[in-house]
Amino acid sequence: MQGIELSRRFYEELVRPWLASAAPGLPHAAALLGYGSELLGFDDAMSQDHNWGPRVHLFVDETAPAADVDALIAAFADAAPETFLGHPIGMANQPSAVPHRQVGRADVRHGLEIWTPARAMRFWTGLAPGEPRDNLGWLGLAEQRLIAFTAGAVFHDDDGRLTAERERLSRFPRDVWLYKLAGQWRRLAEEQPFVGRNGFAGDERGSRVIAARLVRDLMRLAFLIEGRYAPYSKWFGTAFASLPCATEIGPKLDAVLDAVDWRARDLALAEAAFALGELQLARGVPGAIKPRIERFHARPFSVVNSEAMIAGLMAAIGDAAIRALPVIGGLDQVTDCTPVIEAPDRARRAMDALFHDREASAVEEA
Repeated sequence: MQGIELSRRFYEELVRPWLASAAPGLPHAAALLGYGSELLGFDDAMSQDHNWGPRVHLFVDETAPAADVDALIAAFADAAPETFLGHPIGMANQPSAVPHRQVGRADVRHGLEIWTPARAMRFWTGLAPGEPRDNLGWLGLAEQRLIAFTAGAVFHDDDGRLTAERERLSRFPRDVWLYKLAGQWRRLAEEQPFVGRNGFAGDERGSRVIAARLVRDLMRLAFLIEGRYAPYSKWFGTAFASLPCATEIGPKLDAVLDAVDWRARDLALAEAAFALGELQLARGVPGAIKPRIERFHARPFSVVNSEAMIAGLMAAIGDAAIRALPVIGGLDQVTDCTPVIEAPDRARRAMDALFHDREASAVEEA
């Protein structure tokens, strides 16, 4: 049994009946969100060695007294059995329990945590309900943090607030989406010719390294085109394989990674990028144009018309503030540094500084 189903049954068969007796009529939502491979449905036998098991997040109104919440947590510790469906209730009972940041009310003796919707949003995304207030605010959000709040499952939701906030944050607004697509094509444009240039200079290793970086960028482009958030590196390839386009695009990316020399690698990369350009058209992305494979100036290297792709996407953006930004993309396109991505307030400040840096804007305009 995978973790989502285990947690669903934990709530429906144990927590909810107990709650009806311990706090009859208490308005609440119940869900599993935040950390863990089970949120994406990727958990397996190895996942069960730490912080995996019967657990559920219970959400109550912000007006609920903390003392009452603590009393519920303590009462459940006394009422809960040691195991549920053969799995230990307490997180500390796992073979390799890993401490994690905790701001919900909880007890290590069992897997029931009590939160408020606003506190959960703040913890996982750095946002208050209803935020971001504008498109610019979305660009400082890491996709893996958005996944933490929008993946998993909701088992029960009395007032619908948790479900509504998850739905609102489950996809980028149109203009943010187009801007991030342009930023991803920008990353390709910056380095695609170097795959051939390194190989031409005799640096096959360097050519392979750059090609691998660009394969990762093309995979992120596929997530964006399909309207999906990309998870962090451990599950990046697994999640890519579940995309609707993966059957077509995956083998083209494999051809880049498997190429035996720079000439084959250079052409395979161009063909993979071309296929993603055609995917944009097929998915009806506003501003998408016909991709074209061409020479990089007079040099014997293959590239796609990325600059034209970028111009088309940027021209389709309706928000003048987003359209006026330098094409650097969102947080995930600027850094994959965990201490930045995992600190939402710090990440937003960093992105704000980049967007308002006069020197960077001058370089972009030049």
